[in-house]
Amino acid sequence: MQIQITGKNIDIGTALRQHIEDKVSSNVEKYDNRAISVNVTVEKQKSTFLCECVLHLATGLTLHSKGDGGDAYSSFDLCLEHLETRLRRYKRRLGNHHRQRQKPVQIADAASFVIAADSNAESEESEELNPVIIAESNTEIAHLSVGEAVMKLEISNSQFVLFKNDQHEQVNIVYRRDDGNIGWIDPSRTAKS
Repeated sequence: MQIQITGKNIDIGTALRQHIEDKVSSNVEKYDNRAISVNVTVEKQKSTFLCECVLHLATGLTLHSKGDGGDAYSSFDLCLEHLETRLRRYKRRLGNHHRQRQKPVQIADAASFVIAADSNAESEESEELNPVIIAESNTEIAHLSVGEAVMKLEISNSQFVLFKNDQHEQVNIVYRRDDGNIGWIDPSRTAKS
């Protein structure tokens, strides 16, 4: 497992670096030995320290955690505690799935683009009616079952998960609803209706 430690507005000393490496190695390997890499960022703000951890697993799942405290050690320990909680939940949910995945998760590349407003649009329209729709970025789309996508949504704490459904190879979305429940968009089902 590769551990990358960076500091913002702080010099990461040998003692702090060793503390982070030891704790991350022992805690992550306790719950999942399929971790590919961990990125730890310690940032000094005005009067506090903020620590962020990003863990990449071989299954394609990415876990994020944050912690803040009065010193770098306490902010890291809180961040690691949050990461450990997510790993524990992930491991428990994996145990609850009765079937084993027959093939590894496949990742497909996808791109998104900036859609600029029409320059010939009426000048009378206000700027708020003519926003830029989305920023350009490249992302990967995993082949997952709906249950795995829901698990990834709950573990990763994101608002939605875009994935290719294992059953029919179509792009699907699971998302968090405002009422706290989870929604599922499957275009292949709406096309048949």
